[in-house]
Amino acid sequence: MRELIKKLRKYEIQIRKAINTQLQGDFKSVFKGSGLEYDDVRQYQYGDDVRTIDWRVSAKGHGTFVKTYVEDKEQIVYFIIDVSGSQDIGSRDQTKLEICKEITGVLAMAASREASKVGLIAFSDRKELYFKPLRGQNHIYQLIKSLFTLKPKSSQTDLDAAFKYTLNHLKKKSVVFLISDFIDENYQHTLKGLARKHDVIAVHVSDRRERKMPKLGIVPVHDKETGKTKWINSSSSFFRTHIAKRFERQSEELQDFSNKHQINYVHIDTKENYVPKLIQLFNIRNQTFKRG
Repeated sequence: MRELIKKLRKYEIQIRKAINTQLQGDFKSVFKGSGLEYDDVRQYQYGDDVRTIDWRVSAKGHGTFVKTYVEDKEQIVYFIIDVSGSQDIGSRDQTKLEICKEITGVLAMAASREASKVGLIAFSDRKELYFKPLRGQNHIYQLIKSLFTLKPKSSQTDLDAAFKYTLNHLKKKSVVFLISDFIDENYQHTLKGLARKHDVIAVHVSDRRERKMPKLGIVPVHDKETGKTKWINSSSSFFRTHIAKRFERQSEELQDFSNKHQINYVHIDTKENYVPKLIQLFNIRNQTFKRG
């Protein structure tokens, strides 16, 4: 566990240094507060923006009142991580699931350093692990330890159920990281609703075997989610083209959906260094906040 924490710290420091260098000291964290939140009302004064008038209070006949706001400095960051059977693909020490766990650990540590409250929901087709959002390094270390030692009770996937649980559970606007291979169907409507209420970031993790299988002839392929085994001809050009095109189509659809609904999207392969991709994500978000 000590070596794991050391590794995650190294990545986190690398990310923070790179961002500070690239932005020349004008660092704005990806873990930003959600802006302004409603505080109270006061009587209208000349020059006030008419869009802030509280018509419900004003209708009581005691004058015209405007809403007042205070800066929301408390940020809640949630990590929604997919631990289903489809994630257990890749090399022995670099499966999709292991990469997802590492990314969660790195970002959780970074969020904690920004004094954010950090929570976690690990899911398959059910809730496998839950940490309510709290501050502090001890909380983060316990979260990481529990995540890396988790043995899921189910190998099935239900993204729609996971997103519904998140949508119903989170009452305050939060930064929500969805970390998954997104291999499922019929979850888009709920994801759209989640993006309307929260600041959502989709981290799409894949393995190149999902789009380019090695030529091994006729081989058995075991589906870890269904428990069934199918025989396929991995050397068939038709089969290989079909697999590649299906993956490309699904990835493009997810990215297009994310762009349409203001979800930050990043795709990470198990064989690549995910740190530059996370840095790029941070930079995009910082540019967005500046424009805002």
